[in-house]
Amino acid sequence: MARGKTKDMTVGSPMRHIIEFSVPLLLGFLFQQLYNIFDAMIVGRFVGLDALAAVGSTGSVNFLIIGFCMGVCNGFSIPLAQRFGARDNDGMKKYMMNAIYLSVFFSVILTVVTVVFCKQILVAMDTPGDILALSYNYIVIILAGIPVTFLYNLISGIIRAMGDSKTPVYFLVMSSVINIVLDLVLINVFSMGVVGAAVATVVSQLVSGVCCVIYSYKRYELLHVEKRFRKIDGRSMGKLLYVGIPMGLQYSITAIGSVVLQKSVNSLGKVAVASMTAGGKVSMFFCCPYDAMGSTMATYGGQNVGAGKIDRLNKGLFSVSVLGVAYSIIALVFLAVAWKPLVSLFIGEGQSMDVYSNAHMVILYNALFYIPLAFVNIVRFLIQGMGYSQIAIIAGICEMAARTFVGFMLVPQFGFKAACIASPVAWVMADMFLFPAYFIIIKKMKRIAAR
Repeated sequence: MARGKTKDMTVGSPMRHIIEFSVPLLLGFLFQQLYNIFDAMIVGRFVGLDALAAVGSTGSVNFLIIGFCMGVCNGFSIPLAQRFGARDNDGMKKYMMNAIYLSVFFSVILTVVTVVFCKQILVAMDTPGDILALSYNYIVIILAGIPVTFLYNLISGIIRAMGDSKTPVYFLVMSSVINIVLDLVLINVFSMGVVGAAVATVVSQLVSGVCCVIYSYKRYELLHVEKRFRKIDGRSMGKLLYVGIPMGLQYSITAIGSVVLQKSVNSLGKVAVASMTAGGKVSMFFCCPYDAMGSTMATYGGQNVGAGKIDRLNKGLFSVSVLGVAYSIIALVFLAVAWKPLVSLFIGEGQSMDVYSNAHMVILYNALFYIPLAFVNIVRFLIQGMGYSQIAIIAGICEMAARTFVGFMLVPQFGFKAACIASPVAWVMADMFLFPAYFIIIKKMKRIAAR
């Protein structure tokens, strides 16, 4: 039986482990963003500004619901990483099977509820009337694909828990290529518009998830679960929910602020929505390294806590912080120079110059605060990997509060410029909580270990 390669991050150089583990993750996040970007780019250039605004107007709802699914799956992988670090293969198999059962339950419930109430959600968000139908046609298909989201994210999380960050990326690359081809075919050849973009996203992710399951089962002996581990175990489910639900809620709580902000931007009209979409897509692509660093630190923290090596946590934090700050400076300089051709990828010829100037503001304001964003991801995910997901939720509440304040109080008064500062304010607020929380937790864990 072939054996897949795993990575033990409890020994050796933290910097080396972090770089080796995060680079494949980064490629995965980049490709994941690529097919989101191609959706918006192809829709914006080949269908029109209304279609681009329709896709963009659903972004915060997408983040609220799909983000919860991804957060839960990431949370489920942490007890697995801890059992892997502790060399407890039996415990890991038990957690894995119960994570699968819970994922099936959540995917069914969330799919039914969100699809049924999709139209009401869009209306409540003040989605402009001239793009409401397009917005609904796009997001309802994405929501119907929630089981597919759970499939890929759960399996890739299980594999990453064993220290393998490469295998999920291979299938994500394949998914991205399929998505782009389907976008071009369904939109340009079959004239399916935003429906084609949504179908392409769901189908490509389904292919990626199924292939990931088949390959990993054949490749990793550790994922072969004997019958005695396949029964429902209340204690294992309790632990998974204890970690997974807070991580899912963290995404959702953060997204609530984004929903409020999106509602405020929607009230400014479709030009503002399209501008935020184009600028946001560019910014999100350049934020992928922070996602990779965060996911890396969740696994790093989980394995080292499982192995009882608390002293390695600070060393890992320092190493990844150096990488985060260096990248933030490089990204800021690049975006300050190259923002216009990047925005033009999403906007067809003859469109309003207001879209360009507004998108420029979004990109610049975000890039100026990339260092705080780096630490939001690094420290929050490290805390989660250490087993304190509930504490990390408060950082999400800080972000929600900041975006809600800007959306309710500042955007109605100061317009689009106020919307551009929402995320930077949210990141700073989260960091003000995360750093003290991390050092308090470290002190507590060292005290417990010394007993």
